[in-house]
Amino acid sequence: MDTGEDLVDDGNVLPMSRVPQGMSIDASPESHHDRLRNRVVRQNAFGGPEHISIEERTAPDPGPGEALVRVHAAGLNPVDWQIPADPSVAQEFGVSVPGGYGHDLAGVVAAVGSGTSAVQVGDRVLGGARGAAIADFAIVPAGRLTLVPYAVPLNVAATLPIAARTAAAAISLLELTPDDTVLIGGAAGGVGVLAVQFAVRTGATVVATASPANHDFLRSLGAIPVSYRDGLADAVRDLGVTITAATDLQGAETARAALDLGVAAARITTIATEPIPGTIPTGGMDAPAGTIPQVLDDLAVGDVRVQISGEYPIERTAEAVARLREGHVRGKLVITTGAA
Repeated sequence: MDTGEDLVDDGNVLPMSRVPQGMSIDASPESHHDRLRNRVVRQNAFGGPEHISIEERTAPDPGPGEALVRVHAAGLNPVDWQIPADPSVAQEFGVSVPGGYGHDLAGVVAAVGSGTSAVQVGDRVLGGARGAAIADFAIVPAGRLTLVPYAVPLNVAATLPIAARTAAAAISLLELTPDDTVLIGGAAGGVGVLAVQFAVRTGATVVATASPANHDFLRSLGAIPVSYRDGLADAVRDLGVTITAATDLQGAETARAALDLGVAAARITTIATEPIPGTIPTGGMDAPAGTIPQVLDDLAVGDVRVQISGEYPIERTAEAVARLREGHVRGKLVITTGAA
């Protein structure tokens, strides 16, 4: 299972991401950050959200090359609950249980360690901290933070680190042109919503699978919706289109349907299943360089949008995780800390 979380775009400076002179910030300098409350979400045993709790700890000190981020929001991904649900997945990601929770975050730099130049106190940033993101404060290597322009809210930025890079990888590897018709499986999820928009921007015709409740939403993104069900290939044939490429973002059903529709295996990408022979397994590690800064720029001017279906205060993290595990969430769920 690959999320590409080890390749966050590297600290590209974006306009208006630093606090202008004279503006106050809700970030505490290193001299007194440790006096602030640091609520940390913990998974206390392998299993489901029933084992999630919140502990209060001292805000950690950043080491050399690290930044302490005052977390404003943390985006949830399916892998966040899959890790503590299965010891083998936890081992794959190097995560210990009991331990912290989450990966994607956005906030304001509160302190920096020695030798840190990529960011400074007061910067608005996004990044990833596997097993430590859902907390009031998180330590992140400074070079793995990306500056967030003021036009992009931090709760929106928190949805991007894994989903945007995974979507970009899944679509870019298909090398779509206006002559293509691409089938996207799992199109209404956190990765899918972005993948649909990335594919539409290539000029390709986009056929997107989702439940009927999401069909109007997918049409608003420029896609032709089709219900995922048994007989997906027949449902696509009924649309009267010829599929030339596909990406499966939730399993193997779409990939198999694409093969049944005559799509060459080399033009099918997958992210969430054991690879089907000849298809292209991928993840965020394959995203084009500069993906996150580009998406932030696009969000800032309204060329791309993300869908947030629910925001939960940190005290309700277990409830949010339970909802995500149930499936059928349109777009993303976000945890907020209450930071102003």
